[in-house]
Amino acid sequence: MATRGKLEVDIDLKSNADKFWETIRESTTIFPKAFPHDYKSIEILEGDGKAAGSIRHITYAEGSPIVKSSKEKIEAADDEKKTVSYAIIDGDLLQYYKKFRGQISVTPNENGSEVKWSAEYEKAAHDVPDPTIIKDFAVKNFLEVDAYIQNA
Repeated sequence: MATRGKLEVDIDLKSNADKFWETIRESTTIFPKAFPHDYKSIEILEGDGKAAGSIRHITYAEGSPIVKSSKEKIEAADDEKKTVSYAIIDGDLLQYYKKFRGQISVTPNENGSEVKWSAEYEKAAHDVPDPTIIKDFAVKNFLEVDAYIQNA
């Protein structure tokens, strides 16, 4: 049984790519206000919260499965290509996964945009399940962001 793996998902959105990307990049301030059922707070610990090297502390809302808080470090960000990659460097998730890295990319399409999310992980133990619950949360979150933009 492998202890490393990768999950990927592509989601078609109604929002245009620039608007969706802008909302994702402003998640530090937008997410706790727009999605308080998911995010209690997002605090910038180092950097500006967007650039490579920035570190953010995310506190999830009550009822969040598995993860109550996490610290993520932005490893790379490209606003022109609309891509960002990050690593979880502290928090509850690291009890289950020794390494967890995510990547988000947003591209325009004929009906709006497409967001691609992927995660590479290494399990802390063989009996730890694949992080499909994290993937499902990401999908839910992206669809909520899309609806938020449509209703703005």
